[in-house]
Amino acid sequence: MAEPGADGGAGLLSSGSERRCRARLAAAGRRGAAAAAVLVPLCSVRGRPALLFTLRSRRLGGPHSGDVRYRRRGAGTGAGPALTGAVASCSFPGGRRDPADGDAVATALRETREELGLALAAPSVWGQLRLLPDRGLMVAPVVANLGPLEDLTLTPNPDEVEEVFTLPLAHLLREENQGYTHFRTAGRYGYTLPVFLNGPHKVWGLTAIITELTLELLAPDRYRRKTHVPARSPSARPLEGGST
Repeated sequence: MAEPGADGGAGLLSSGSERRCRARLAAAGRRGAAAAAVLVPLCSVRGRPALLFTLRSRRLGGPHSGDVRYRRRGAGTGAGPALTGAVASCSFPGGRRDPADGDAVATALRETREELGLALAAPSVWGQLRLLPDRGLMVAPVVANLGPLEDLTLTPNPDEVEEVFTLPLAHLLREENQGYTHFRTAGRYGYTLPVFLNGPHKVWGLTAIITELTLELLAPDRYRRKTHVPARSPSARPLEGGST
């Protein structure tokens, strides 16, 4: 895998790149109906292309809480050492589709407005990545370019968002910042999911999958997806020694 250029990947958000990405997304089409949608917010920070992420508020309950308890192949299972703790849940703005939403794009734009106080116009949207499963729902990732972050005023909703941060695309494209975890189902290998490391927060789960698909869209000559994502969201455990 080639390293990002010395320009910090500035060409990834150029007009030529935008035309190519829009054409590729349009050619892929939209397959099936989505029960939820997220916005994949491309932006630039001091001229450097980046992705914007949010940290889910700890006021949220259930699976979307900002304070996610986890267990890594716990004691007494014979599957490895126990480790429990709190992992911040990184995400993109998004949520379930409302009856009033015309499509997945409308859902993603509405959720972004509600979570970040940011009203985006339809021309900012490049297109939609393929649907992905998450907790029994099909989620539509909608790619959009916010433009220079310095020109925007974000007002995060504290009931939903604890923190907003960005990661440069050049950072995400470096191999030393990329990890993966192998999962098993029914005692054998099932699939592999990505993890992005060495930023202010670890990017994992559905957000990491969408990040990977976005990098593959933006930089097909620099990024080759190494993971195998399941068609559904099965219950699975990490394989021993499978996380890097």
